[in-house]
Amino acid sequence: MPKIIAKKQDWINLGYKLFSKHGVSGIVVEKMATKLNVNKSSFYWHFKTKKEFVDELIKFWITTETEQIIREIEKAGTPQEKLEQFLKIVFKNDPYLEFVFFLKRYAVKNKDIQNIIDEVDNKRLLFTSKLFKDIGYLKKEAYTKASIFYKYLIGYHEMIRHKKQNKNYLNEVKLEIRHFLNL
Repeated sequence: MPKIIAKKQDWINLGYKLFSKHGVSGIVVEKMATKLNVNKSSFYWHFKTKKEFVDELIKFWITTETEQIIREIEKAGTPQEKLEQFLKIVFKNDPYLEFVFFLKRYAVKNKDIQNIIDEVDNKRLLFTSKLFKDIGYLKKEAYTKASIFYKYLIGYHEMIRHKKQNKNYLNEVKLEIRHFLNL
């Protein structure tokens, strides 16, 4: 017999995983309830609608994939150590990288979601620009390099999708990045 309720975070964790694999079409309350061994009323205990649930997934994505990463990097000591930590984190192959790709597809039909993505991209660019400024680039040059870096990062993850990442990925990335950054 299924449990009556699951925690809100249980739903979000499962939803994030499913959205990362299938996009919004993977968010099927009945199937999720079965996976969590709960009644689907548990979903509606925490979320009024599927749209509200997707909004919570987006907030979770922002928190885990931007805000937590920034906080983690800020803990490092010198600007060079921050950059090293940054590279280690953002280039690591993550099983949930597809989330952003599906989110961008979802945003095609929803300008509010696109605005959120644009805000996150801007926050990431500004943070990356600050890292580059802190290692010695002038403000304008740091922003240009941050933009190139961010586009490289997106392309990198697109190219390694569904592939096992090389153990020496960080060294390979650094070799390539040195063509436009002085590390």
